Amino acid sequence: MAKGKNKASDGRSSRPSKGANGHSSRSNHKRMEMKHSGSGAGNNFPVKLAMWDFDQCDPKRCSGKKLERLGIIKSLRVGQKFQGIVVSPNGKGVVCPNDRQIVEEHGVAVVECSWARLDEVPFQKIGGKHERLLPYLVAANQVNYGRPWRLNCVEALAACFAIVGRIDLASELLSHFSWGLGFLELNKELIEVYQKCTDEQSVKAAEEAWLKKLEQEAEERKKMSSSEDIWLMGNVNRKTENVGSDQESDELATDREGSSVSESPKFDSLGNIIESSEHLETPENETRYDSLGNIIE
Repeated sequence: MAKGKNKASDGRSSRPSKGANGHSSRSNHKRMEMKHSGSGAGNNFPVKLAMWDFDQCDPKRCSGKKLERLGIIKSLRVGQKFQGIVVSPNGKGVVCPNDRQIVEEHGVAVVECSWARLDEVPFQKIGGKHERLLPYLVAANQVNYGRPWRLNCVEALAACFAIVGRIDLASELLSHFSWGLGFLELNKELIEVYQKCTDEQSVKAAEEAWLKKLEQEAEERKKMSSSEDIWLMGNVNRKTENVGSDQESDELATDREGSSVSESPKFDSLGNIIESSEHLETPENETRYDSLGNIIE
């Protein structure tokens, strides 16, 4: 009996252990291999897309993870290099239209991390030959809407496609997000400026000119607001009322001077109407009476 119990115990202990996600360690190992090998991922888009994911973002809001679930982008391991354009804060030059051939032939990769934790990213162990920065653009994502430079993963990829002239790829990529196409609309004018450039020097010059323009517009708005301060101008509503009352008083003055308006009648102490001497002359022989009815001689 003891021998049989030991055999049963050995059989139970030989079962594979399960991880925190409920799957066996062998299953988890296969899943990790599939994730990094790219099987089933990155094949649903005309151009090769990749990312180094450091799991620093909220999975529910992470645009990179959503693209991975859709099979559009694949994850790279730390230590792997990428042959295409790498959009990275570690880049030295900026994306320019001359990068189009590299984008179409080798694709684009991004670093999926939090802006608040950039110091934790081992940039020396990732990247590639063509690392690039993005020029000035404004975010349209739900986390950093309206903030310059703060693009998320899918915005960075779309920006790269748009600048090199592949606005079709940018639109296709952003269409998977409810707010996505708003990024192209928000930056439409500036993207068109970058598309007219050629190399990174011309893109940088266009970026500097744009930033200078924004600075000048801000200064003009500041001067205008200080010179047209509503508190210095006074009560606008009260001024409107005064203008109306002045016009009204002018009209009344004109009417009084004209002959078409009659003055209100005047009465004596007995209630008799006192006719104005301007309109009716009193005959010399007419008998006049005082307030008690006595004849005035």
